[in-house]
Amino acid sequence: MIEFKQIVGRGTRIHEDAGKLWFTIMDFKKATELFADPDFDGEPEVIYEPGGDEDPVPPDDDDQDEGDDGGDILVDPPPGGSTKYVVSGVQVMVLAERVQYYGKDGKLITESLTDYTKETVREQYATLDDFLRHWTEAERKAAIIDELREQGVLLEELREKVGKDLDAFDLICHVVFDQPPITRRERAENVRKRDVFTKYGAEARAVLDALLEKYANEGLAPVEDLGVLRVQPLSDLGTPVQLVKHFGGKAGYVAAVRELEAALYERTA
Repeated sequence: MIEFKQIVGRGTRIHEDAGKLWFTIMDFKKATELFADPDFDGEPEVIYEPGGDEDPVPPDDDDQDEGDDGGDILVDPPPGGSTKYVVSGVQVMVLAERVQYYGKDGKLITESLTDYTKETVREQYATLDDFLRHWTEAERKAAIIDELREQGVLLEELREKVGKDLDAFDLICHVVFDQPPITRRERAENVRKRDVFTKYGAEARAVLDALLEKYANEGLAPVEDLGVLRVQPLSDLGTPVQLVKHFGGKAGYVAAVRELEAALYERTA
């Protein structure tokens, strides 16, 4: 167990400059079952008590190993296929996978991310119609997204598992309510094809098209933020005051954004 703790401890070292914020344990001996052992997080084997002039941070006995890049383990995600692992030149298969994470109550969750998401979301939205109604009626969709996160729904991890560039709405519809996945880019292009903004002038339509592009690239949150008018591609079209004037003022601009959102999530079937 001590050796396993050292291995996990090495994995949990964050290296922000290198983008290393997570790690994967490749378990050949079911060592991860030790996580459930009550002795795993017991008292520390060595207690460091610094003196008055000593560094309060305990010395790390493994500092000499920090240059090890773990080059004998390769992870190669082939196009359109599942991840392929190569360890010391030998290809291996994943026979079982277990993902553990902490829920909103701070307890370790061992059920699948999909099952946990379904259970959590359905506590608040029992049916797809319930979710769609709340989404449609919400003045700010970002508020529902924030609610989901507060309830412990791990949207980023869920998006990575699904493997598609879906926004929060489509992640929930797809994973929880078994709806076909629609990417952000597909939703934006569907709105463009329907040409739903013909009542606006050319300048206003250019603003709405730029907002669609922002949504396709980054999601809904920046679209609902007035600050988006200060960044590209919107800033290339004029100042925030100029852009809002194309809609007759702030109220008209906000109404147009709501109309854009309605068009994005319009049910076509």
